[in-house]
Amino acid sequence: MSINKLLSCFDKYLPLDEGEKADLAQRVTERKIKRRQFILQENDICRHYTFVAEGCFKKFQVDKKGTEHNLQFAAEGDWLMEIDSFYFEKPSRVYIEAIEPAVIYQLNKANLFYLFTNNPKFDRNFRVIVEDRFVEQENRILQTISSTAEERYLSFIKQYPHLYQRLPGTQIASYLGITPEFLSKVRKYIAQKQ
Repeated sequence: MSINKLLSCFDKYLPLDEGEKADLAQRVTERKIKRRQFILQENDICRHYTFVAEGCFKKFQVDKKGTEHNLQFAAEGDWLMEIDSFYFEKPSRVYIEAIEPAVIYQLNKANLFYLFTNNPKFDRNFRVIVEDRFVEQENRILQTISSTAEERYLSFIKQYPHLYQRLPGTQIASYLGITPEFLSKVRKYIAQKQ
């Protein structure tokens, strides 16, 4: 059952008791998402904090030339949102699109703040989730400015061991900031070294 994935995701932080799990279950909305369906588009306001129970998403921006730049992938057990848009109700700078059919659970701001106010565990758990994403983004920035394409690819495999086989090379290349052709060369070079 997908809701159990959501309820158990907090076990690695501060586990929830049965009452807290029931409160959370009453406040989330389950959605089934089709492949290539958007849950957020550029210039919309991000209205939900989203938990991925099944499937895979990409968060990306499109530049003035129409090129996609992948910023994040989220699969089973991950949370995603556009934080600036969600908290400050600014137009989103990114898109969030399903790469695979998915099942998600969403919390709107009112329900999230209710949980924060009425149970300190939720405040702490969500703070750690945001802090984890912040660390990932800092590491990614450092890799982008100081690592080779090969090092970035190997780091990607380490960070997303459950995804690199599921994602098309074009999506991985976009995330790494290289062309799909160059990614093929990097993969070939790594395979020859092994």
